[in-house]
Amino acid sequence: MNAIATTDFNFPGQTKVYNGKVRDVYFVEDKLVMVASDRISAFDHILPRAIPYKGQVLNQVAKHFLDATRDIVPNWLEATPDPNVAVGRQCEPIMLEMVVRGYMAGHAWRTYKSGERILCGEVMLEGLKENDRFPRPLITPATKAEEGHDEDISKEEILKQGIVTAAQWDQLEDYTLQLFWRGTEMAAEQGLILVDTKYEFGLIDGEIILMDEIHTPDSSRYFYAEGYEERQANDEPQKQLSKEFVREWLMDNGFQGKEGQTMPDMPDDFVNLVSERYIELYEVISGKKFDRADASDVNERIEKNVGEYLRGE
Repeated sequence: MNAIATTDFNFPGQTKVYNGKVRDVYFVEDKLVMVASDRISAFDHILPRAIPYKGQVLNQVAKHFLDATRDIVPNWLEATPDPNVAVGRQCEPIMLEMVVRGYMAGHAWRTYKSGERILCGEVMLEGLKENDRFPRPLITPATKAEEGHDEDISKEEILKQGIVTAAQWDQLEDYTLQLFWRGTEMAAEQGLILVDTKYEFGLIDGEIILMDEIHTPDSSRYFYAEGYEERQANDEPQKQLSKEFVREWLMDNGFQGKEGQTMPDMPDDFVNLVSERYIELYEVISGKKFDRADASDVNERIEKNVGEYLRGE
C-alpha cells in the first residue's frame, strides 16, 4: 500500500509550504491547503515508517467534528477536495495548545505518579489512580514549539508572557470546555469516553477561530465506555482507542524521545496493526464505514483533486 511519507506539490497560486510533524501545509493566496500525510509522531519524533490510510482517517475525523461544532466556535475549514486534504482560511496562530483532560491518563498520570500534584497550575487531588475521572475537566495548556518539545504552561504564565490577553484567555477557556463537552457527548453516543484532547486556535481580524484537527486519534485519547467502571474497580488497564498504544510500544522498545535513545525499527505487522487501529477509530467514533481511497498513486490523485478545486473546476 502506498502511504504518504512526504509531499512535494506545486498547487496553482502556491506561495510557500510548511512541513509539520504530520501535516504539510501549502499556502495558496489567502487559503491553506493542509495535506494529512501518513506520517506518525510520538514523543515529538516522527516515526520511521508511514501508516497506510492514517492521513485519510485524520482528515475525515477532523471534518466530522469541525462540521459538528460550528455552532460553538467558527473554524477554519472550507472544503475537503480529497480524502487526505482540507482547504480553509489562513489564521494567525495563537501559540498555545489548549489541552483539556477529563481523566487521570497519559502525561497527567506520569506527572502524578512522579509525585507532582500540580500540572499547569491545576491541582490534582490526592488518592487518585490511573484512569480515574477528574472531578472536573482540567485545562493544562502547552506552548507550541516550532521544533522540539511543547512545554507545559500555566494560565498565570500565559498572561504574564502576553501570549494572549485576559479577555482572549477567557474566550479560549470557554471554547475549550464547550468543545470538550460536545466531544464527550458525541463520543458517548458511540460507546466511547473522550479522555483528553487538545485544541488549537488562531485569529482572523481579531476573531478567535478554531484551527487544525479536533478529536482525532492524534490529538485525543478515548476509552471504551463498556466495562470502564469494572476495569477501574479491578485495577485493570482501560481498553483504549488512541495512539497511546504506539507510545507504549516505543517505551517497551526502549524509546521515549530522550537524548541518546535510538528509534526502534517498525516491523510490517506493527505498521499494519496501527493502520487497522486508526480505521477502527474512524468507524467507531463516526458511526460510518471507512471507505479506503484509491492508493495506487496517492500524490497524483491529490494533485488532480486539489488543482481542480482551486481552479474552480
